[in-house]
Amino acid sequence: MSTALDSIDAILFSLSRAFTSPFAVFVQIQGCTICLLLAIGWFLAEYVRNREVKRIKNSMKAGNSLAFLYQDINELEHSRQVKLPRVSVVMPLKGFGEHNLHNWRSQITSLYGGPLEFLFVVESTEDPAYHAVSRLLSMYQDDVEAKVVVAGLSTTCSQKIHNQLIGVEKMHKDSKYVLFLDDDVRLHPGTIGALTTEMEKNPEIFIQTGYPLDLPSGTLGSYCIYEYHMPCSMGFATGGRTFFLWGGCMMMHADDFRQDRYGVVSGLRDGGYSDDMTLASLAGAHKRLITSPPVAVFPHPLASDLSFGRYWNYLRKQTFVLESYISKVNWIMNKALFAVHCYLSWGFIAPYVMAVIHITSALRIYIKGYQHEDTSFASGGMLLVIMLAVCTFIELLSMWNLTRREVQLCNMLSPEAPRLSLATYNWGLIFVAMLVDNFLYPISAFRSHFSQSINWSGIRYHLKDGKIFKIERRKDMGPAKTDLGGKHLYGKKGAPQKASFLSSLGRNLAHWRQPKKFDV
Repeated sequence: MSTALDSIDAILFSLSRAFTSPFAVFVQIQGCTICLLLAIGWFLAEYVRNREVKRIKNSMKAGNSLAFLYQDINELEHSRQVKLPRVSVVMPLKGFGEHNLHNWRSQITSLYGGPLEFLFVVESTEDPAYHAVSRLLSMYQDDVEAKVVVAGLSTTCSQKIHNQLIGVEKMHKDSKYVLFLDDDVRLHPGTIGALTTEMEKNPEIFIQTGYPLDLPSGTLGSYCIYEYHMPCSMGFATGGRTFFLWGGCMMMHADDFRQDRYGVVSGLRDGGYSDDMTLASLAGAHKRLITSPPVAVFPHPLASDLSFGRYWNYLRKQTFVLESYISKVNWIMNKALFAVHCYLSWGFIAPYVMAVIHITSALRIYIKGYQHEDTSFASGGMLLVIMLAVCTFIELLSMWNLTRREVQLCNMLSPEAPRLSLATYNWGLIFVAMLVDNFLYPISAFRSHFSQSINWSGIRYHLKDGKIFKIERRKDMGPAKTDLGGKHLYGKKGAPQKASFLSSLGRNLAHWRQPKKFDV
């Protein structure tokens, strides 16, 4: 036993000594740099959100009790409200879950003063969302202009894009703007008005967008989702121009779709997989403006039963997006993002692996009482560990500060809603989620690259040259719930049969080897 422990100690000490070499020190300093860069990004994002919080507070102190709706209370005058443009809100639906009714109510009860219509678009009447949203709209039929549209099955693009385009076809002929929303977005009363105001101020805006504030449910999977989204959040907290686009909230000119300007319709319809990546690529190609106003941050409650497996499915879909493209330039940009993200993810993880070795070695030295001259490398290793710990603390503190500010802003923008709180956030799990998510991202990205197919809500899409060329629908092998919202995808009649764990594992292994012949 003693010999075995001595052998383990020798290996630990060799690794710890190797991890103090110049190259290993560079890797660990690089990890610390990544932590600090993330902290700086979140600090700047918090500054933008806090500026909006202060503006609302100052406006309320000046007598504008409705500052969460309009900066200028005079905008609420009837003479101005009647001049507001018509807006069509298009929401592609899929399945029904625990948060949908709350989210839908927040959307249709908007306090926008102009003409407003809502189009809830489903694939078929068999979708559980069809009956749920129909019952909700029947309760508001005298107060809200809304209808449910059955889009049918997609054949040339993703089902979500197909539903969006059918919604655009059915929108009112006088609509000036179209707002695409995911059905898991919880709007603020003044969101539509704020987005429309910005579009009216600057007609050069091509798309206005926003970003979700994830509300983890307590599971590791939900914290991994939160951690995955947080680095992206700084790209949306600019208070204006951005290069990022989130498909959950996109306001655009309706005429861009009626006239297929910049190829928005054809680009989405002809093989489009991701709505936001496609439109962002078109915006870049045609030098069009994307903006994200500071008030466009939305509470996004995650499912209470969000398992780690559903997080993995979601990550797979996110990395698969980089395999779709509409042009050579777009392909180059995606591959560059693929390489940089993978490098930074594992560059972030490596120092923590080295830190574990340093700490373990130092503990063994302390327990066994080895001579100092034989273990001088340990002090250098522990110095690197302390440096990493300090940088990690700064990073988590900055993440906490931004989340705190966005929670405060959401509470101010929706004073009638239940108060959000940071008290439920588990920062220990968030740290674990940081390590898990960054470790798994490159694995998922490479898996997506070599498979060229993905299962999205029971539909398998196959890509060729960056576009969808084949769509397979097999309920018996599809998931029963969506990943984030935990929405049931099928009614009792259309529910897939349950399979054993071993048979499910067998299908996954088979699909890994021959991705074009199996559906999981």
